[in-house]
Amino acid sequence: MRQHILLLLSGASLLSGCATKNYVQENVNPLKTKIDEVAQQVSQQGTELQQTRQDVDKNATAISATDEKATAADQRATEALNGMKQNQQEINQLRKVVANIDDFKVVDQTTVLFPINSARLHNEDKQHLDHLVSNTISLKRYFLAIAGYTDQTGSAAYNLALSKRRADAVVLYLAGQRNVPFYQMRTIGFGEEQLVDDGTSPEARAMSRRVEVRIYSADDAKVAAASSN
Repeated sequence: MRQHILLLLSGASLLSGCATKNYVQENVNPLKTKIDEVAQQVSQQGTELQQTRQDVDKNATAISATDEKATAADQRATEALNGMKQNQQEINQLRKVVANIDDFKVVDQTTVLFPINSARLHNEDKQHLDHLVSNTISLKRYFLAIAGYTDQTGSAAYNLALSKRRADAVVLYLAGQRNVPFYQMRTIGFGEEQLVDDGTSPEARAMSRRVEVRIYSADDAKVAAASSN
């Protein structure tokens, strides 16, 4: 009897084990497979999201660079436009001078002398220039003609360049220290042409190393024309 009972219990245990295994295969394994599929989808979506973030960062960098280039281009265009406007103003001033050149007469002048091979202004020279430009305060229509010269020492090419440097030195001083507008000054270098004295003595050559500055004004012609009308 006892053996019979043990056989029955053993058989029940085997049946129970088979039932548990079948339950796992039919219910737990599909659930695990589903979980693995979901985990794989989540991982793939995470990778795609990371790629999307990288693309967004790359696009933002490109947009920022494009904006900087556009800003720089806009600044250059603004500077160019301002330069064109300033040039146009100077051209208009020149046109007015040329159109009425016959009305301009010399109203004052001075001469600045230079040492040999020098384009440097000395204090005495600056005082002469200061006195000259002080006479332009009451003028409305005027310009300064600034011509540089040398003596006949040296080559013609070198003397031409030196005469221009001397004229430029006067312009730089008048514009930088006396606030004379650039568009109201006309410069030229004659080199060793138009010598004051063609002698070869030191005194003769010293008189030719010079810059001549003349003030031309049309104010008197304007007043005269108004009076005649």
